Amino acid sequence: MGETEGLLRARDLVPAAGGDWRGLLFDNQAVGLPAALTWSFRVPFEPVGGLAAGLTVEWLPIAAKGWRELAGSSAASLSFAEPAEASVHHAGHYRYDRVELRVAEQDGARVRVVVTVAGDIDRLGPPEFTVEAWLTFAGIDVQLGGGSPARLAEFTDTDGLVEVPDPRGIAVRFAPA
Repeated sequence: MGETEGLLRARDLVPAAGGDWRGLLFDNQAVGLPAALTWSFRVPFEPVGGLAAGLTVEWLPIAAKGWRELAGSSAASLSFAEPAEASVHHAGHYRYDRVELRVAEQDGARVRVVVTVAGDIDRLGPPEFTVEAWLTFAGIDVQLGGGSPARLAEFTDTDGLVEVPDPRGIAVRFAPA
């Protein structure tokens, strides 16, 4: 579907191995944004025209008891950055207005997601497409202004997570043990 517009075609966006998903517990006290746990999903594609390509879905709130209990969960965002951001990366950044993501199944730290994006804001890619991929859990970053990383337990089950160094030095990072 959506083969008539843009520089990329939906049939060119073939999921490749190596994708991941992660959590972010974040707040912004300066603007009154309360702490919330959101999820990001990165689906790499096979190269398109010799260039790397991939889909990212960021800031997606998914209600679940824990990071190991996402199977069957789903979430949608009907407008870019309200709350989630979906983008295709291929020699540029192509934003999509709408995203629907469903966690079809989970096997330990891996999830199989089905993602549909639509509404190509930049009119450079397909207007709508759906991909399905297995992704590996990369952990949860905690970035709280003045809050303790221990607050993560208020938002998700922390069993099986250990604190690891954040190479960027901007978050407290937890990864699967």
